[in-house]
Amino acid sequence: MTKFLISFPASAMDAPAEDMAAVSEASRAVIREAKAAGVYVFGGGINAEIGSLLVAPDGSSTSETYRQTREFDGGFCVLELPSRDVAVQWAARLAMACRCAQELREFHDDPES
Repeated sequence: MTKFLISFPASAMDAPAEDMAAVSEASRAVIREAKAAGVYVFGGGINAEIGSLLVAPDGSSTSETYRQTREFDGGFCVLELPSRDVAVQWAARLAMACRCAQELREFHDDPES
C-alpha cells in the first residue's frame, strides 16, 4: 500500500458562494467513503487566517515561507491505496465533489512512516 496526497489550491475553487454548502457536503461524503473503505489517513484544509512560520535548524522562527509554497493553501487528504490507478479514481471523485482539479502526488515508501 502506498500513501498518496490529493490536494488543490483555494484559488482552484470556482463554485458560486450559494453552491459552497453543497460542494462541502459532497467532498465530505467522499471523505466518509474513504474512511469507510479504510483508506483514509489524514486530511483537512489549510487555515488561511494563520500565516506560516519558517522554523530554522537552530529553532529560531520567522513569519515567512519558502518562495515555492507561498500559494500553498486549500484542501488536501492523504489516502493509503494499493495502486496509482486507484489513487487516480479517488482523486477524480474528489475533483467531481470539489468541482475543481486535484493534484495527485505519491509519497516515498518509508517503512517507519
